[in-house]
Amino acid sequence: MAANFWSSSHYKNLLDQEDVDMVNPLDKEKGVTLEDFKLIKFHMANYILKLAQQVKIRQRVVATAITYMRRVYTRKSMVEYDPRLVAPSCLYLASKSEESTLQARLLVFYIKKLYADDKYRCEIKDILEMEMKILEALNFYLVVFHPYRSLSQLLQDAGLNDLNMTQVTWGIVNDTYKMDLILVHPPHLIALACIYIASVLREKDTTVWFEELHVDMNVVKNISMEILDFYENNRMFTEDRVNAALQKLALRP
Repeated sequence: MAANFWSSSHYKNLLDQEDVDMVNPLDKEKGVTLEDFKLIKFHMANYILKLAQQVKIRQRVVATAITYMRRVYTRKSMVEYDPRLVAPSCLYLASKSEESTLQARLLVFYIKKLYADDKYRCEIKDILEMEMKILEALNFYLVVFHPYRSLSQLLQDAGLNDLNMTQVTWGIVNDTYKMDLILVHPPHLIALACIYIASVLREKDTTVWFEELHVDMNVVKNISMEILDFYENNRMFTEDRVNAALQKLALRP
């Protein structure tokens, strides 16, 4: 794995937001809108988290799996790559790349336990086959740098590493994976945006500290606004709307 973000494939493959928001033509033919696209990815991020909680796997693996899922759909259509199979397959792949142990049969067991809907059901061979398709879709580009490492260092540097600030900021970072920020921005800027929001929420004056960092505060504030807008608008992500969006794909009847 690349030791430095700036020389990594993660950095070299960062995308513009316009590219991330591009709905594949095959999905458009099915009537999938940008709103549908975002809804499905949000739902699949939650699906990965639910599965991870069942199999008791660490948050870093969850974050990597969600990043893989989001990367896939910058390159492939949901018609070709059924999100309901891509999500658990990304978790399985991420468990390998993050050197955690997760058996495919355990995923299959908990999928059946979590979802009565047959469209979520799969067998071990389905996960293994989709894992190979995901690897090819990603061009074997598996390196992910997360904001967590930067977050710990930055909180300590700012003198904000008390339990309350750490928990609040960590929670905000976790929520950023319900968005596409990891595909667009360097992880340390995402971490700074989360610290900025948490410091406002907890009434911590970080003005001087941010000035001494010599980072572009316009970028940090813009990322912060994206996160706050997400919190404001995530009420739209209802189960009924997600199901309606998935039905447009008409997959795995």
